[in-house]
Amino acid sequence: MTSAQKNKIRVGRSSAGLGIFALKELRKNELVGEYTGEKISAAEGDRRGGKYLFTIDKQTVIDGKSRRNTARYFNHSCKPNCYVEINERTKRIFIHAKRRVLPGEELTYNYGKEYFNEYIKPFGCKCTAHASKN
Repeated sequence: MTSAQKNKIRVGRSSAGLGIFALKELRKNELVGEYTGEKISAAEGDRRGGKYLFTIDKQTVIDGKSRRNTARYFNHSCKPNCYVEINERTKRIFIHAKRRVLPGEELTYNYGKEYFNEYIKPFGCKCTAHASKN
């Protein structure tokens, strides 16, 4: 976690296990975190497999399995309060607040259809958008 992130977010218990929570109010579009890890080829990502692979482009994947990658704790939501920005030129992934976020709120983004179908749907989505429907 960078020093800037330490002032904004913390890792804590959530409905889906561990999650990221706002420590202070976040403004719309404010940078909240960066998804970091080993940059590998898409072929190597296919070989390794795993839940923490994040595709940057057709050739590059970030393997974010290291616990030093605090952004791995952002959980999925079907109604997220954050969004992901992929910079293909610099091969970096940034997470921003989608709207104003209040202290104590869990920070989430939509993991996308492919990830959802492979890792979430078979076990049932645990995001608050689904929890409120039950």
